[in-house]
Amino acid sequence: MDLSTLPPRVTPRAFERLSEIGAATQGKALRVAVEGGGCSGFQYQIELDDPSDGDFILEGAGEKVVVDEVSLPFLGGATIDFTEELIGARFTIDNPNASSSCGCGVSFSM
Repeated sequence: MDLSTLPPRVTPRAFERLSEIGAATQGKALRVAVEGGGCSGFQYQIELDDPSDGDFILEGAGEKVVVDEVSLPFLGGATIDFTEELIGARFTIDNPNASSSCGCGVSFSM
């Protein structure tokens, strides 16, 4: 099965965290993008941003997560989550398309 054709998924915990930080009340969405670079070839860019025309939009709990058209195939079938660990709290991406990733969890290869 070609996972790049599946949409990414956002967990309820990630939408809940967006709600806690008031993203929607600021008119912002969580933008998840893939860029060239990082120690493994590609890296995730995660930030609060304004939705743009052409974005793929995932909605839940009154919040939005957006992915641009170029990044969408790299995130097919991926799960966007929010985790809290001893080292800190952050949005994470479990990407089944990544053949390897580095220890930071931000860089990956395909």
